[in-house]
Amino acid sequence: MRQTLQPAYLLHRRPYRESSQLLELLTAEHGRVGAVARGLRRRSRGGSPGALLQPFSPLLVGLAGRGELKTLAGVETGGGLAPLRGDALLSGLYVNELLVRLLHRDDPQPAVFASYATVLASLADGEPIEPALRRFECELLEALGYAFAFDRDARAGVAVAASGRYLFEPGVGVCAQRPGAGGTTFAGADLLRAASGDFTGSAGKAAKGVLRSALGELLGERPLRSRQLFLRRRERQDG
Repeated sequence: MRQTLQPAYLLHRRPYRESSQLLELLTAEHGRVGAVARGLRRRSRGGSPGALLQPFSPLLVGLAGRGELKTLAGVETGGGLAPLRGDALLSGLYVNELLVRLLHRDDPQPAVFASYATVLASLADGEPIEPALRRFECELLEALGYAFAFDRDARAGVAVAASGRYLFEPGVGVCAQRPGAGGTTFAGADLLRAASGDFTGSAGKAAKGVLRSALGELLGERPLRSRQLFLRRRERQDG
């Protein structure tokens, strides 16, 4: 009986024992899944499935087992995607790291799977990176139950004023700046543009600051490795 395959993407992999690897997969049916891929370094007439297990490439995978760690029972290509390079590659690694850190295993997330496919296509097609990442971050927060409104003062329950200055309070949302309150503030006009889906220019910078705070609350204090890689790349370019 042929193994049933489901759409998936590889988020992360690392060596396991002599010839196997531990995989973190994002699947269409089961969300984030941990799996063991056995014997990837052994030669076979049909070629090693390890050649197909590349980040950002659409896959079709078969999974066996009932425990938290499945066994990879089959893998095929799920279609082509242009390779990511430079800042697009680092952005893809950032998205992957977010999913590994924030998604629970075996929790179906069809909206996240669709958003992931969309952001990868945008990065591969050479579209502007920052707006693509902001859209993905908003969709991820919504899927996880942490959505907020850029255009709504969460404390006062009123619309954001274009002339006002606002803070983002983790666990609360966008709030009007209060006298004596510290922290980074954002122009109401920029937040209104972000609410309409405009993540360019100053609105994009404001959205980035707000979303970084919102995601930081969920990620905790451990820094993102992908962000460190990006900073090192920038330092080398500036040097």
